[in-house]
Amino acid sequence: MKQKFDIITSTCIPLPLENVDTDQIIPARFLKATTREGFGENLFRDWRYDKEGNIIETFVLNDPTYGGQVLVAGKNFGSGSSREHAAWAIADYGFRVVVSSFFADIHKNNELNNFVLPVVVTEEYLAELFDSVANDPKTEVVVDLPNQTITNMATGKSETFEINAYKKHCLMNGLDDIDFLLTNKDKIETWENKSK
Repeated sequence: MKQKFDIITSTCIPLPLENVDTDQIIPARFLKATTREGFGENLFRDWRYDKEGNIIETFVLNDPTYGGQVLVAGKNFGSGSSREHAAWAIADYGFRVVVSSFFADIHKNNELNNFVLPVVVTEEYLAELFDSVANDPKTEVVVDLPNQTITNMATGKSETFEINAYKKHCLMNGLDDIDFLLTNKDKIETWENKSK
């Protein structure tokens, strides 16, 4: 059982770049590991550190001005290869939500499978959210999964977002696909017995 998802109120880390691909999220040289742990330290590795391994202080994840469980990203987030490690890195870093106006489909599903909620908003709403966070890094958003809304507390504006009903159920109950099957074991066995 994973951490249940309900309503998250958090400040945001802004990444106003479009077409961020999975190789930028987690470079290929870090894909050798087979467990999900430890990927967060290499999230956006080549943007966070120079070739000598020194911190690039101007990159947003290295800027103490910004923090929170919500990554606000530009359009077309998670494009490129289908590596699930990208979602592992986002989750391991501590993000619970990624907001963008468009996600690559496979990456979006990988995020959901790793208990990160991808929230798709309009380009206008995304631009306004970037402005709010730039004007005040303490700006919070409220992501309400039960009601499928996101609210920018700086402006009071909300938008609704779509999510697959099954994935919503799993997130709200802290279930991955295997957990879900196990919670329905009795129903499955009953059905199998009837079908014999």
